[in-house]
Parts: sequence; structure tokens; C-alpha cells
Amino acid sequence: MYTLLSGLYKYMFRRDEYCILILGLDNAGKTTFLEQTKTRFNKAYKGMSLSKITTTVGLNIGTIDVGKSRLMFWDLGGQDELQSLWDKYYAESHGVIYIIDSTDEERLSESKRAFEKMITNEVLEGVPLLVLANKQDIEERRQRRH
Repeated sequence: MYTLLSGLYKYMFRRDEYCILILGLDNAGKTTFLEQTKTRFNKAYKGMSLSKITTTVGLNIGTIDVGKSRLMFWDLGGQDELQSLWDKYYAESHGVIYIIDSTDEERLSESKRAFEKMITNEVLEGVPLLVLANKQDIEERRQRRH
């Protein structure tokens, strides 16, 4: 009887889980994006001080519940030596957010190469993709454009 009730409970309150990769070069703002997203969608989450965010070595995981769905964000390190590990996560992903540091003009070509390598992987064929040009709000960036 317990097994039946337990199974019914799990069925009634289960959540569909979706894994979303957050990729981009180091210092593009991937972890800051994840922290801001968790703060915005998890009312009880107080968040990490943005000034204390450092370079990700490995990955950070964030979870957000939206309706009956659970979004699991995997923020992967963007250093050159860690990019070779990205493809190990592709098969499990339901979406990709690729973040570009729009203020780092010197590394745009490097970011483009990493993006092209990622996007040409056949495992990601048909996986939804969001490309985010981050740091558009930084004042010095706006002044250089004018």
C-alpha cells in the first residue's frame, strides 16, 4: 500500500526537468547571469554577492522551478582548457545559452571560434540556442560607441 501511495504522490508532484548549458569564454558573465536568474526566479534565494563571484573552475549548478518544470542550469567554465569538456554535457542538454562579453572586443574572434566549435557539434542539432551579448549596460561601453 505504501508503494502505491508513494508512487501516486511522486506522479502527482513530479516535475519535468530540463538541463540548460550556460557557455562562453571566461569572464563573459556566465556565473553572474546564473546568480541574477536564480535571484529573480527563486523568491527565497538571497543570492551571492556579485562582487564575490570569481572564475568558474569546473561548473556551477542552479535550479529554478517554473510551474511544473524544473530548469537546471549548468554554468561551465570558459577557460580554454575547460572548453574541451563542454561536449561531454551536450547530450544531456535541452537548451544552450551562449554568453558573449560585448565589452571585450579583443576576444570577440576567440569567442566566435568557441561558438562555432560548439554549434557545429552534431549532438546539439535541434537544441534551442540563446546568444546573449552581455555587459551592454556598462557605461564605458556606451561612451565608446558614441
